[in-house]
Amino acid sequence: MTKRYLISCTLAAVVLILFGAASCNHGKKEVLEPITVDPKGPQFDADSALAFCYGQCAFGPRTMNSAAHDQCEAWIVDKFKQYGCEVETQKATLHGFDGTPLRATNIIAHYQADKPKHILLCAHWDSRPWADNDPDSTNWRTPVMAANDGASGVAVMIEVARLLQKVDSLDLGVDFVCFDAEDWGVPLWSDRSDENSWALGAQYWAANYGTKPYDTAFGILLDMVGGQGAEFYQEGMSLKYAPAIVEKVWNAAHAAGYSQYFPRSLGGGITDDHLPVNEKAGIPTVDIIPHYPNCQESSFGPTWHTVSDDMDHIDKNTLKAVGQTVIQVLFTE
Repeated sequence: MTKRYLISCTLAAVVLILFGAASCNHGKKEVLEPITVDPKGPQFDADSALAFCYGQCAFGPRTMNSAAHDQCEAWIVDKFKQYGCEVETQKATLHGFDGTPLRATNIIAHYQADKPKHILLCAHWDSRPWADNDPDSTNWRTPVMAANDGASGVAVMIEVARLLQKVDSLDLGVDFVCFDAEDWGVPLWSDRSDENSWALGAQYWAANYGTKPYDTAFGILLDMVGGQGAEFYQEGMSLKYAPAIVEKVWNAAHAAGYSQYFPRSLGGGITDDHLPVNEKAGIPTVDIIPHYPNCQESSFGPTWHTVSDDMDHIDKNTLKAVGQTVIQVLFTE
């Protein structure tokens, strides 16, 4: 999926010290007093979320300017409408690092739009056009299916929307934003370098956020939330911009019974969609993103930006852990 860099362990330690977190401990989990398990809200249906992953991948790689991309856009819009959301699309022609015009669409779905307090849930829905981290160099220009790096986050959001339609006890609004053009960042085989080539849809959305008739209290970005063996360490830029929300989300994970998926350890700082949301839109937003400290292929996991990012490598237990954590956050506000 992604467009990013990991902060070095030394710099990560500085970030943690600045924001009152634990020092960099090379992946060792900090021993803390356990939080009492006290789940709130409806049960997240991992099988349903898994089906929503399949639904997106059925179109093939959702690369920019492709027929599969257009078809999946219509499918996502229809799903959110089906589950009672008001949906709008934000269209723009953005430009890739190489000048390629990209027909981008940010999909924005509102649940209980009239409520004075809102929570933002977001993920990207486009696919990486190049498997540039694949161990086989002949695949480096092959599009990625993006079952995890894209479809998983959207699937969790659609399932949350489906569940919210069935309840009447949530006294807040939820804005689901599917960012486009996240994964057009400079490929590893290119001799160029441009951090701003990532998260193009989020950059556009944040720059045009404007004034709303409600307060968006905070946001949660869901990025690669269905991978096998995933653990979600506390991300460095989230700690910088939204340390209280990091604490809220990780407490929710532990209270929902998923502490094993959400260690209270630093995973590094990531250039991702949450940066423009924090810096331009001014919404304190955290990134739930996996960290594999001992993975030789990538700290984002063995399928990151490879042709193996497919449904065979999605774990519905990971979807469940993340989805139930999001439900816990919403129903404890």
